Amino acid sequence: MAHFSGEDEVMLQAMLRQLFQSVKEKITGAPSLECAEEILLHLEETDENFHNYEFVKYLRQHICNTLGSMIEEEMEKWTSDQNQDEESGYDTVVQHVTKRTQESKEYKEMMHSLKNIMMVVVESMINKFEEDEMRSQERQKKIQKEKSNSYCTDNCSDSDSSFNQSYKFCQGKLQLILDQLDPGQPKEDRILKFYAQTFTLSPLHMTKEIYTSLAKYLKLYFLSRENQIPALSTGIDISNPNVICLLKKVRLLNEYQKEAPSFWIRHPEKYMEEIVENTLSLLSVKHDQSHLVSQKILDPIYFFALVDTKAVWFKKWMHAYYSRTAVLRLLEKKYKSLVTTAVQQCVQYLELCEAMKADEILGHSKHCGNKQKTFYYSGQELQYIYFIHSLCLLGRLLIYTQGRRLFPIKLKNRKDLVSLTDLLVLFTQLIYYSPSCPKMTSAAHLDNYSPASMVTEVLRILCDQKECAVECLYNNTVIEALLQPIHNLMKGTKTAPDCSETALIHIADILARIASVEEGLTLLLYGENMNSSEEKSPTGAHIIAQFSKKLLDEDISIFSGSEMLPVVKGAFISVCRQIYGTCEGLQVLIPYSLHESIAKAWKKTSLLSERIPTPVKGSDSISSVSQESQNTMAWEENLLDDLLNFAATPKGLLFLQRTGAINECVTFMFDRYAKKLQISRHKKFGYGVLVTQVASTAAGAVALQSSGFINTLITELWANLECGRDDVRVTHPRSTPVDPIDRSCQKSFLGLVNLLPYPAVYELVGNQDLPNKAEYSLREVPTCVIDIIDRLIILNSEAKIRSLFNYEQSHIFGLRLLSVVCCDLNTLLLLEAQYQVSEILLNAQEENILETSESHRDFIIDGLSVERNHVLVRINFIGGPMERILPPRVLEKGDDPYPWPMFSSYPLPNCYLSEVTRNADLKQDNDLGKLLLRFKMSDKQTEWIENCRRQFCKMMKAKPDIISGSALLELLEKFVLHLSESPSECYFPSVEYTTTDANVKNESLSSVQQLGIKMTVRYGKFLNLLKDSAENDLTLVLKHCERFLKQQQAPIKSSLLCLQGTYAGHDWFVSSLFMIMLGDKEKTLRFLQKFSRLLTSAFLWLPRLHISRYLATDTIESGIHPVYFCSTHYIEMLLKVEVPLVFSAFHMSGFAPSQICLQWISQCFWNYLDWLEICHYIATCVFLGPDYQVYICIAIFRHLQQDILQHTQTQDLQVFLKEEALHGFRVSDYFEYMEILEQNYRPVVLRDMRNVRVQST
Repeated sequence: MAHFSGEDEVMLQAMLRQLFQSVKEKITGAPSLECAEEILLHLEETDENFHNYEFVKYLRQHICNTLGSMIEEEMEKWTSDQNQDEESGYDTVVQHVTKRTQESKEYKEMMHSLKNIMMVVVESMINKFEEDEMRSQERQKKIQKEKSNSYCTDNCSDSDSSFNQSYKFCQGKLQLILDQLDPGQPKEDRILKFYAQTFTLSPLHMTKEIYTSLAKYLKLYFLSRENQIPALSTGIDISNPNVICLLKKVRLLNEYQKEAPSFWIRHPEKYMEEIVENTLSLLSVKHDQSHLVSQKILDPIYFFALVDTKAVWFKKWMHAYYSRTAVLRLLEKKYKSLVTTAVQQCVQYLELCEAMKADEILGHSKHCGNKQKTFYYSGQELQYIYFIHSLCLLGRLLIYTQGRRLFPIKLKNRKDLVSLTDLLVLFTQLIYYSPSCPKMTSAAHLDNYSPASMVTEVLRILCDQKECAVECLYNNTVIEALLQPIHNLMKGTKTAPDCSETALIHIADILARIASVEEGLTLLLYGENMNSSEEKSPTGAHIIAQFSKKLLDEDISIFSGSEMLPVVKGAFISVCRQIYGTCEGLQVLIPYSLHESIAKAWKKTSLLSERIPTPVKGSDSISSVSQESQNTMAWEENLLDDLLNFAATPKGLLFLQRTGAINECVTFMFDRYAKKLQISRHKKFGYGVLVTQVASTAAGAVALQSSGFINTLITELWANLECGRDDVRVTHPRSTPVDPIDRSCQKSFLGLVNLLPYPAVYELVGNQDLPNKAEYSLREVPTCVIDIIDRLIILNSEAKIRSLFNYEQSHIFGLRLLSVVCCDLNTLLLLEAQYQVSEILLNAQEENILETSESHRDFIIDGLSVERNHVLVRINFIGGPMERILPPRVLEKGDDPYPWPMFSSYPLPNCYLSEVTRNADLKQDNDLGKLLLRFKMSDKQTEWIENCRRQFCKMMKAKPDIISGSALLELLEKFVLHLSESPSECYFPSVEYTTTDANVKNESLSSVQQLGIKMTVRYGKFLNLLKDSAENDLTLVLKHCERFLKQQQAPIKSSLLCLQGTYAGHDWFVSSLFMIMLGDKEKTLRFLQKFSRLLTSAFLWLPRLHISRYLATDTIESGIHPVYFCSTHYIEMLLKVEVPLVFSAFHMSGFAPSQICLQWISQCFWNYLDWLEICHYIATCVFLGPDYQVYICIAIFRHLQQDILQHTQTQDLQVFLKEEALHGFRVSDYFEYMEILEQNYRPVVLRDMRNVRVQST
């Protein structure tokens, strides 16, 4: 650039010309110079050919030559600096180098040089342009003098220039249009053709003038008394030449109306406002209304409705904010009559419908069915077409806030104003008052123009706009209007109009959309005054449930035998599904036992589908049988889908299992999953939550296995992990995974984590040996959970290792899966008892040792040894966030990348146990002394209990740390003793138990219980709570507990493993209590006998209600514990209200809060909370009631909110919640919050907890 020659200048000019020619259209379309500059500045974002322009290539090469070496040096310098510091991202490097470059001397010199050169080039181009322009003008004058018929090229700019200039510029084009008109045609036709041609060929701002002139002409035409405009009573004959000509003019305007929004944003607002105002002015034209309605002359809007019945022009004008503001402003200030007449038309149509008798056919219906009337529209048909146009216009208007502000509206001959609610009620009434078209009418016509379909479409759009729906639809008046025909049908009212099946289906569709949104669901469940006792009439949800149940039980005779009846049933059950698919909705609908009615209907339909005869070839009945079969199968699938949606909540899953249809429902879900079909029309997320809920129960896990769901998931996993895709050629191998779990396997990994809580693991793995084959074929693909454990986790033979193509990646996947599932201590004990997982991992570590000398051995540090070390520490040490230290899974920078000691034998290094204060018995202060004294006072029993609870709350808020050790022991012991002596506090009857140690000594505990005892004693000794002899005492305590609870169990036969014998897991509550009692066997047993009479025991002590005779038989047979169908059900219900972001995060992650809460509660928060917090959890539930179990979990989710949202984004929420301890959470910190929860929810939660003994429907 230092030597800028004449050749360089010519070359740059050519480059710039190419660039400007390419972007000519964009620049000339800009309304101002500023906009043109803006377009050029953002050209790289908008022009896909940007980097192909020679000028851009030239600039890039020049920058590279000038600054390239400096940029490379900066990058190398930055990279070397960062290697000594923390790793930085790519974006950081770019920002740093860009900043340094722009600040450099070289950059400033380059920019100065470029500017000087470009100024020379541009100045030269401007001079040349002026010369060319002068020559062009001279040539133009010469052409005009010669009156040549040549056609001037359209180089006119459509920027903001005057009309006269444009006309002058395009005079040749207009002259050509005039010359092409046929002189033999009538004058009207030629003028119309001229308008049409100029619309097509003129610059955009000139078409505005043409449109305006045509609109004004039509306005004068309609206002003139000389023109013969048809009257409403005579209708319109569209074969009449005058009518044809008028319709063509209206059609021309309408076509331009629909096209204009695509380009008018490029022009000043005045351009668009003129078009809008002239249009609204024309449409607002009204003839003298002094004569009778029958003699009324047709207004322009009737003709617009004829050519654009669904008001597409208005929809397009309202779409963009740019034009919408102008339309709404003008409607409000000058043309509100247009909205008024539209509302008036809807009112008149409804009044006409109400006046018609059931057997009469309305005019529009005649038109629908009579195909011979092609060229004539009667007055009634015109009114109907205008009604449809008005309906579509109003529907679009209501979507927007400014449009809704036009209401209320005053109508003639009506005292009251028409409010938004009135209009929505009117729309609703139109659905079931307007008559249906005759059977001969085509389905397409019915869908497009039947009044019920049109109104439903409008209401659907309003439902989809949340703000609009809240303002318009979500109020009692509109809901009551929607439910009115249902009321009438249930009461058998004859005065109400006959409501067709089609109308009911439309109503159900709208109700389902309302129920799918939180605000709408709340309205249906509780009405507008949900906290008021004034509302005595049943809410929408109750009416819908009652009607649906009557339909299912076929208690409504009016529709019996109707072909549409299954569709009506399906539509209303779909509304119920939106309701009972939520925890709060299910609670409201429980009294109606819809699960039983749906199951009964499904069984009946299933039998019918089996009886449908096989079609015989050549028989006339083939088509009818085939159609009947399809309808029956569709109805059967619909019912299965309805049943399946009960599984969306814990309690709903209990109801589903009681129906006995869980296997069929899960198979149906798997079929839809395999076909990649949507889970449900109104569901926002996929199958994740349903699968997670189902897998949390034993019967659900068995159903998932038998349906093929687990098989398919594992096969997909294996394909991603080991095989790769078949359609990828060998010449393009997969890239080596960087993450421990490759992204292609992440979805399968999370799917397995969701599928493997302890109830599922026990059913799918319990009492089963590993294959441990001598040889594995490379084509042998795992199909079940046992195979995954055998092939990916427990690699204890060379045959297993050789069978893997990607040994390290696949084994790390297995170890990560083991790490997550073993966070459930029951799963850990089961795998340890059956497969000795720890021993196998230790042996693998032993094989990973490198002997550097006779006396010195080093572990080989690689991905597998680091992962095994983490898992070994996790499964062998028990402790909360402050009690144990888990080694990281990543290496550190520096000379010692992995400072954590590895091991291949017991005992484990103590460095993984933190030095916490163990069993530091604090001195009792005055407050605690006062509380203990209260146990000796002889107040009235109820007052005494309440006083103790108040004092306990006070201490938990002020000095929570003193409630520990021997003080906690004494508090619990005396409080439970007094509670068990109060009849009002006792929930379970007293059971006499006199068994001695000698009687239970010879009884055996399960291997899981035995390992659990060792784990408990190890943890107790670490905390200085237990001594070496505690193992025998805890064994006796557990044996006594099993004998004591066995007395209260019901005999049951079941194929579920968990129901065959004693409680399947370890008794973590008794182990915790034994540690609280400092290993005292007698105190523990005495406490448990008293405690077993309290309601709290049902929810803290899980084995308490294992196959208990206090539960309903169908509840026992389901294998679902009350903690799941009651506690976690309310946790999900409260979470949605109290921490909605967390609730949404769970759904987005395809994970259910109930599963992790069941895991926390089952193991008494071991490994998740420190010992003191576990004590506070137990004490809080004992003192304040079992509902505090729910409130504590809600408090935990509130505490974790930010972490949960973060891990939802990184798509590992399940792993985070299962693996991570609850850092920083203290029960006492959330005591005030939990008291608020108690005030708000205790009446509902505690009432349901008290009903666990009668949970039968």
